[in-house]
Amino acid sequence: MEGAIKTIVTTFLSSTRGKENLDSKGFQKLVTNHLGGIMEDTNSSSAIREMQQGLDDNKDGKVSFQEYLTLIGYLANSYSERECSKNKSGANAEAP
Repeated sequence: MEGAIKTIVTTFLSSTRGKENLDSKGFQKLVTNHLGGIMEDTNSSSAIREMQQGLDDNKDGKVSFQEYLTLIGYLANSYSERECSKNKSGANAEAP
């Protein structure tokens, strides 16, 4: 668990390149390079732009760490639901 938290933080910090927030280009790179295996439409710059706008609570055109955590929470929740569905499907298949 510690490793996952450290990865989340260091990925954000390295993507900001010393700034407090991710600009559009940095956010696009982060999503494309680090979230392509868990998200759809990571090759679509317009989809990523829409995602950024949806996360940008204060409408400053940037993604703060807190806004980034909203995305991570959403992705973790979606992944959890998928895995639970798989487990339920597998359990139902074994029932007589």
